[in-house]
Amino acid sequence: MAKNNKNNSNDSDSNPMNLSQLSKKAIIERAKKFSKQYCVGNGDGFKLKDYETKASFNLGDEGKPLVKETLEIGVNALAAMQDILYAQDKWSLLIIFQAMDAAGKDGAIKHVMSGVNPQGCQVSSFKAPSSEELDHDFLWRCQKHLPERGRIGIFNRSYYEEVLVVRVHEAILKAQKLPEKLITKDIWEDRFQDIRNFEKYLNRNGTIVIKFFLNVSKDEQKERFIERVDDPDKNWKFSATDAKERGYWKDYMHAYEELIKNTSTEKSPWYVIPADNKSYARIAIASAIINALDEMDLEYPTVSDEKLAELQAVKKALLEEK
Repeated sequence: MAKNNKNNSNDSDSNPMNLSQLSKKAIIERAKKFSKQYCVGNGDGFKLKDYETKASFNLGDEGKPLVKETLEIGVNALAAMQDILYAQDKWSLLIIFQAMDAAGKDGAIKHVMSGVNPQGCQVSSFKAPSSEELDHDFLWRCQKHLPERGRIGIFNRSYYEEVLVVRVHEAILKAQKLPEKLITKDIWEDRFQDIRNFEKYLNRNGTIVIKFFLNVSKDEQKERFIERVDDPDKNWKFSATDAKERGYWKDYMHAYEELIKNTSTEKSPWYVIPADNKSYARIAIASAIINALDEMDLEYPTVSDEKLAELQAVKKALLEEK
């Protein structure tokens, strides 16, 4: 059952301020506990209204340096764990970001993954499908971008668009070249089942999937849209289509509720992140990623005695060089 964030707003354990003086192990434990309040887990009974769009607390301007420091601590911990993930070369992590326009997906990816070695991370963005992509099943274009073992893959939007924008605008569905007899009243439930099975398959092959819905309010989106119009450096981020989609807000919220309810599982959970405060959202996202990596029991590969002896021999030869 989804947890109501209002019940967690005064929980000191969820306050990222407590992270600043902790050891690496304690940081990981606190991150796991902090992110848990936003984890849906099994989606049965999920209601989007149970999750707030605003952070549980507001530190104000005086707290901004502390928020920045807290995020840096999380980013550093994440970078260290990613290094082990890359060296171990067994598991991979797929992170999916979904949200309404201006919810902060791009900024979250930029800031949270800022300390990660580029060799171990790959970002894929998905827009309207091409004609080639429409000639394949709806999962095909995303499958091509799945992360290799030892890497973190990030999907900025994903196959979930096929049960979001396509559901809100069913004219898109009719243009997808599907046989008419396959477009039934059960198509969304069928796609939910396909997605669950796909993510179960990935889990069974060593790719852990976690999904973030950045839960921004309609009022906050409006303010960010106006900011993009007023700031010449942000004009490129805005289009009239973005504003037009606001007219379908209720339809999108219903679609998000349905997809989270039907595709959040214990092994491939959704995290519903309060996104009205960007800094807070980034801390929550970093915490959830740390949690996912920690559950992999990561450790650097061990070296055999023979290899150690070989390394010592190489070192000796180097030291004896003249």
